[in-house]
Amino acid sequence: MNNKDVAEVPVAVKLERKPERKPKPDWLRVTLPTGEGYKRIKNLITENRLNTVCESAACPNRGECWSSRTATLMILGNVCTRSCGFCNIITGKPTELDLDEPRRVAEAVEIMDLKYAVLTSVNRDELKDGGASVWADTIRAVRERCPETKIEVLIPDFCGNWDALQTVLDAGPDVLNHNMESIKRLYLKVRPQAKYERSLELLERAKNAGFVTKSGFMVGLGETDEEIEVLLKDLHDARVDLVTIGQYMQPTLDHLPVERWVPPASFDRYREIGMAMGGFTNVFSGPLVRSSYHAGEQAEKMHAEV
Repeated sequence: MNNKDVAEVPVAVKLERKPERKPKPDWLRVTLPTGEGYKRIKNLITENRLNTVCESAACPNRGECWSSRTATLMILGNVCTRSCGFCNIITGKPTELDLDEPRRVAEAVEIMDLKYAVLTSVNRDELKDGGASVWADTIRAVRERCPETKIEVLIPDFCGNWDALQTVLDAGPDVLNHNMESIKRLYLKVRPQAKYERSLELLERAKNAGFVTKSGFMVGLGETDEEIEVLLKDLHDARVDLVTIGQYMQPTLDHLPVERWVPPASFDRYREIGMAMGGFTNVFSGPLVRSSYHAGEQAEKMHAEV
């Protein structure tokens, strides 16, 4: 008998099973967005093939935002040079830079008739200025085409290139937003290419330059309430104006797991802790709060007080 006469015996392979997602609690259930304002923006996005973070991230607040003519647009492509453990954007090396993007974004803001535009981007660490020049061109293009539209920018840290930050500030956004995302102890896991102190310095530099500043972070990643209070204190010391706190939700099983579902009462307590510090104009804290939550409304209040 030769080897060909021997039937192959299947070998049992032990497959590692990814942990299942924790079921969401009742307080994270949301109703589908409705309303004439929402429908109008939705139709414009579909008809003009526009790209919004609101849609791609399935933000639970997009109905509220679109009804108030607020939306978030992403620039600098859809491939990020970083590998944050919470983010569903593709990680890799971007292959191109679209210098016509500022014009197209301004056109999208005009088509959507936005009262308040939030601009964000992937990280482009391979570029000398981190894409700051495109940021500035986009802000100016929107300002020129839609002078009545308020502009909030949710920027990366530019690897601590403060000249790049100044390039963005020189373009004159109405609000400068940069998210801390998590407490210091978890930074290596949550934001492995970022630095906690560097992000705080960016916010402080923007405030020193006279800008309204904003930052946000997620809970449910394994932090303690004491660590949350420390982060709020650090943001307070950086003189940040607006803070958003929301529940982390795992995009896929390949991302960081949800360690806990934080109940609404805890979010209320985080807001009370922050507001008791004095200095914050507002702390938005709730399970479904996201970075652009009520962005336009709060910016109006900020500028009215200045």
